[in-house]
Amino acid sequence: MPELPEVETVRRGLQPVLEGARLVRVEARRPDLRFPFPARFSERLTGKTITALGRRAKYLTMQLDGGPVLICHLGMSGSFRIEAADGNETPGTFHHERSKSSTHDHVVFDVETAAGARSRVIFNDPRRFGFMLFAEGVPDTHPMLTGLGVEPTGNALDGALLASLLKGRRSPLKAALLDQRLIAGLGNIYVSEALWRAGLSPLREAGTIAKAGKKASEQAERLAEAIRSVIADAIAAGGSSLRDYVQTDGSLGYFQHSFAVYDREGEPCPKPGCGGHIERIVQSGRSTFYCRTCQR
Repeated sequence: MPELPEVETVRRGLQPVLEGARLVRVEARRPDLRFPFPARFSERLTGKTITALGRRAKYLTMQLDGGPVLICHLGMSGSFRIEAADGNETPGTFHHERSKSSTHDHVVFDVETAAGARSRVIFNDPRRFGFMLFAEGVPDTHPMLTGLGVEPTGNALDGALLASLLKGRRSPLKAALLDQRLIAGLGNIYVSEALWRAGLSPLREAGTIAKAGKKASEQAERLAEAIRSVIADAIAAGGSSLRDYVQTDGSLGYFQHSFAVYDREGEPCPKPGCGGHIERIVQSGRSTFYCRTCQR
């Protein structure tokens, strides 16, 4: 499933085409994806202007003049592609083939910019685990978004805030970081990478970095910085193209070439002077990659 950097990359790819554009025609080619489409789905969208394209955690949000807000989730295999009016793919060219079968083209948005340029944005989802739902008013009040934690981008997530979120928690540190009620949008890949950057074991008790004292305070600040930096680096690299994920122009994300630990079982730890090796363990049914020598 795409993680936050992948979803943010998709948002940035769609933004130049969708923001400020009018939805001339919206076609839902089946009654449902993971969930049924909202009642009067196409009717309520057609003719509206998209005022902003946002992201909350792993969800895309499409603000429309006069409402509603469209909430989109890519699921396991969902992706958008942009076509010009003549059917040519734009922008960019495909480096990795995606499904283009009309069988999997489930939602088609025909859009027109203020200057009169026409484009088509198509949502394709072979596994149909994605979804599109409406939120009335403020999107954060929707059941899918309410209760989500702080975003792991920007400076809001610092050591003090992270310590307050983890205080008293006895679960493993990695499990706590994956709790979307605490930090929204963090996934398996980037938590493993952030913990390696911070030199902290995924197995340690989460609350240990929230204790009183200089050492715990430094660990919390180091981890907060690692989380922010790994997410920023992944976004800059266009995400990680694992299995079905591709950007809106069809090109791959390349952050996977910068993985320090994820999917590198048995390789030497890349931290200078460490001398350890990357191990793989399973936590709550998910693979965790870490170096027990330098991650304590």
